[in-house]
Amino acid sequence: METYSIDKEISVFFVQAATFPEDIGGAWQKLHSLLPAGRTGPLYGISNPGPNRNIIYRAAAAESFPGEGSQKGCETFLIKKGPYISEFLPDWKKDETVIGKTFQKLLHQPGIHPQGYCLEIYENENDVRCLVLLE
Repeated sequence: METYSIDKEISVFFVQAATFPEDIGGAWQKLHSLLPAGRTGPLYGISNPGPNRNIIYRAAAAESFPGEGSQKGCETFLIKKGPYISEFLPDWKKDETVIGKTFQKLLHQPGIHPQGYCLEIYENENDVRCLVLLE
């Protein structure tokens, strides 16, 4: 585990999974269908507890220009700048359960922001960074 800093806020548009964890794949498929071919840059997974203690999961991409999300019929979310507790997971697809296990470890660290969220940053298809906002 390490501290990771996001230097500036990131405006993303997202597709929300209908249910967690069952529809995570569907949310990603829908997001990919909205992205232009050849688009580069990281993708994001954002999750937090919902009103009924259920998990709300969003598959997201950074807006290339202001208003891109609304143009595509999507809601937007602002990833906060600041310090996060983090763990990098190379080749996560070998065992997809490693993401949930990693967040369970991160969420039990001291100094977690009470209104924070779990953030996944996918720099490429094989590697993911799991992060939780610190106070």
